Order: sequence, then structure tokens, then C-alpha cells
Amino acid sequence: MKLFTSLALAASVMAATAFAGHAETRVTYKSASSSSSYFQMAVQIAEAMKAGTNGDIIVTVEESQGSVQNVMEAAVRPGNYVFTTPPALVALAQGGKAMFDGKGNPKFDDIRALFPIPSLTMHFVVRDDAGIANFADMKGKTILIGKGSFGATEGEKYLGLFGLEGQVKLPDVELSNAVAALKNGQIDGFVTAGSWPAPNVIEAAASLGVTVLSLDDEQIAATKRTRLVIPAGTYAGQDADIVTTSLPVVAYTTTNMDDDTAYELTKTYWQEKARMGDDAAWWNGVDKGLMENITGAIHPGALRYYTEMDFPLTDAQK
Repeated sequence: MKLFTSLALAASVMAATAFAGHAETRVTYKSASSSSSYFQMAVQIAEAMKAGTNGDIIVTVEESQGSVQNVMEAAVRPGNYVFTTPPALVALAQGGKAMFDGKGNPKFDDIRALFPIPSLTMHFVVRDDAGIANFADMKGKTILIGKGSFGATEGEKYLGLFGLEGQVKLPDVELSNAVAALKNGQIDGFVTAGSWPAPNVIEAAASLGVTVLSLDDEQIAATKRTRLVIPAGTYAGQDADIVTTSLPVVAYTTTNMDDDTAYELTKTYWQEKARMGDDAAWWNGVDKGLMENITGAIHPGALRYYTEMDFPLTDAQK
């Protein structure tokens, strides 16, 4: 037993030494548009990797036009390519379905997960004096959902699912004006999607009384999205948990990445997450519980770290 332990320790030391010998391992991180919170997250991750590995891993962040582009590039990008996308898109790519119909590539099967990042979280924000306690109360009200974004598409879908199609006034205004419009009484509420706590919801809650609506279990099931709980106290005046829906987002790579690099990326991410949370609160919503949102295979290097740290894993992830 002592010999086995010694050999295992020696192997671990050799692996660590071998990785350290690859000074400045270069990683490309394909994120989102430069104006989005997910691009800011990518920059934070790049800084965390440099600090957490003493410069052994250097991450270059690339802007992206969206998750579909990120997945498409996974089939052609060499080396250490990391990208973010909802797990559902990976499954669609591997099955050649929906937006990937006719664009299938066997290399999509080489996509492997690394770690979860903050989810796109739906917020239905209403003024306290608007008389809106639930979705039914939105009838006849003016709700800003924006246009062209995930939140706008989801918001419109939910209004239809909950019997409010055509019964809610939807102003043709950019979502960036939501808080100002809420303050001056032009709208009764707005819909936004992003990592939580959301900056525009923080601003609205701090400057006037607002409520973020919760969905019941039946409503969540109808949306076919992932249930998510925003803890009480996240926003000013929020005394109870908010139950809402989310679209999970995960950082992926491919089998082109070697196991040691995937291991170091994953380990450093989780070790640096608390420090990142001190700078941006959205990281505080990431914990082991989000691992269940990874529906496909995890990279063997990342899997080694999760096994060492006793993370909950499914058979499909291994």
C-alpha cells in the first residue's frame, strides 16, 4: 500500500511538473458581444487564470456574435479553444438539428464540458404601485420586453403561454431605457434576462419600490426552462426567494485540449471563483448545484478535478 501511495504521489508530481514546464499555455476563450455581461465574465476568467496559475495559462478573450457561432467554430478551431453556450445547443449540433440542420460535422462529437458559468436568468420586474402581484395582473399593463434579445423572445413566449398574448401593452423601446421609463411612470414593468444579480434590476430596486415576480411549478414546466431560485435579499426590498426560469450556460472545449490543461483550467476556475465573486456578484450564484445543468460529457481533465473534489456527477457526464 505504501508503494502504491508513493507511486501515485510521484505520478501526480510528475504531471504537475510537466504542466509547469509548459509556460504560458495559450487558451482562446470565445465569449459573447463586447457589450454583454458574458464578455465581462470572460475577461474576469482570463484575469483569474493568469493570477491563479502564476501566468502559466494565458487566456485571450474573443468577441462573438452568439452561441451558435461559438459552437460552429468548435468544429474547425485547433488547439485550446474554449467557448460558452447553453448545453442544449451542443446537443442540437451533435444531432444536426434546428439551426444546425444541414451543417452537421463529426467534430461536434468532440465537444466536452469544462465548468458552468452564470445562467441567463429571467426577471419580470414590476413597480410596487402598479398593482401587479402575479402574471394575470399584467393584463392591460405596459411592460417593456425590448427586442432581439433572449429575454425579449422569452418574455413574449411567456405572455403567450400564460394567456396574456395581445393583452399587455409592449412599447417599442430599447431595454436600456427600462429603469428610466419605470421611474417616470411610462411603463409598469420590464422583462430582462441575464446573470443575477442583474445590474438594471439592482438599479430599479435601489431607486424605487419594485417586485420581481415568481413563477409557480406549473408555469415553469410550461416554459420548458430550468428552474432557478434567486435568494431573498439579493435585491433591495426582496424579502423572499424569487422562483424563476433560466437558460444554463457552460464553458466548453474539445478533445483537442490535453488533459492537464483542462484540469488546470477547471481547478483554477473553482479556486478563483470566490475572488471573482468579490468583484462581481454574479459569480456567487455559481455552485456545485449547477453541475446538473451539464447534460453531455465532461472533458477527462476536468473530470479528474471533479472526481478529486467529490463533485456530484451523472453517468452521462463521465
